[in-house]
Amino acid sequence: MEQGIRKPLTLRGEITPPADKSISHRSLILNSLAEGRAHVSNFLPSEDCLSTLSCLQALGVQIERAGSEVSISGVGRKGFAPPAETLDAGNSGTTMRLMAGLLAARRFTSTITGDESLRSRPMGRVIEPLSLMGASINGDENKAPLIIAGGNLRGIHYRLPVASAQVKSAILLAALLAEGNTVIEEPAASRDHTERMLRAMGAKIESKRLTITLTPTSAALNPLNLRVPGDISSTAFWMVAGAIHPDASIKISNVGINPTRNGIVEVLQSMGAGIIIENQRVEGDEPVADLLIESSFLKGIAIGGDIIPRVIDEIPVIAVAASVAEGTTTIRDASELRVKETDRISATATELTKLGAQIEELPDGMIIHGVTKLKGNRCDSCGDHRLAMALAIAGLIAEGETVIANAEAVNISYPGFWDDLEKLQ
Repeated sequence: MEQGIRKPLTLRGEITPPADKSISHRSLILNSLAEGRAHVSNFLPSEDCLSTLSCLQALGVQIERAGSEVSISGVGRKGFAPPAETLDAGNSGTTMRLMAGLLAARRFTSTITGDESLRSRPMGRVIEPLSLMGASINGDENKAPLIIAGGNLRGIHYRLPVASAQVKSAILLAALLAEGNTVIEEPAASRDHTERMLRAMGAKIESKRLTITLTPTSAALNPLNLRVPGDISSTAFWMVAGAIHPDASIKISNVGINPTRNGIVEVLQSMGAGIIIENQRVEGDEPVADLLIESSFLKGIAIGGDIIPRVIDEIPVIAVAASVAEGTTTIRDASELRVKETDRISATATELTKLGAQIEELPDGMIIHGVTKLKGNRCDSCGDHRLAMALAIAGLIAEGETVIANAEAVNISYPGFWDDLEKLQ
């Protein structure tokens, strides 16, 4: 599918972003581990989250879904059944890594795979700690398909080599059935949705600065009813659109502003974006707010260090903002982008350069020199949902028409993206 975009005269309106993808995944997995029935509203029915749902159903979990309303009948920590067939994580790295942690604690052998893109992504970072805990995990060159023989796990003290919420969550899921405490040390804070949800469900878990300790207990996890907040990673595209378009005012409602996820707000504010945070509240142990973004004059900044894990998914659209900011923006410490759905450093630099951006690749990031304006051209999402949406935002300020190939990639995380884009014009 190709999508054409032209610069509109104005960008005005209100958007309710799709539900948070990370929380949607976890609402299914953790409630499957509980004993009892949970109801989740505003669930994100994206391809990634539906991959998690189908994997859990294949393990014997009863899950009923009607649109964005989901009911999960938890089977408890020991109630999962061996799958009759290979589990399919689709394109979802979250599904693959979190399910690996879940399967590592099960006393049966299972196989989990994914699409061609996911099978090319490294899984060594999750295989290593789960193997140290006692699981047997085999994958050719540490890549999917993974054959996992679990059970008889022991707690470990593990320092993550890089801040990764997916790896951290996989270890915590396995640790629920391990013998003894599990202690995880992070080099920098990563998103903490798993810890928050486990705590709300009654797990004995403590977080002190960058150290998380989980103590297994015999008590059952309680089912957790929740309304999933809007995804700040999806919100980031509208935040950048509002900031860089010359005549914009966009309100974004019901956005999760978890402090381990809101790095995009800090980055854009540091660049000079006018962002107003309104109606702050807490829903399901997650902070939520409404955001108002208006046209702004942006300047280049240096981005790196501890904030990178909090903006790792938003870097393609940050690169769009930097492309039209005054001065130079430098992004470092983001080598993780090389092993996402695409090599996001290379793909972002290549495709934005087609629109007139001036970007130099670095091994762990990029240097972006702001230009006066972008020019429409043909470009390609490379099958990456975040790059597809970032290119669309660039097209909103480019002179002439921007045509994006493989634009259907947005369905992975934001099926209604093109409809919401139309609403603002």
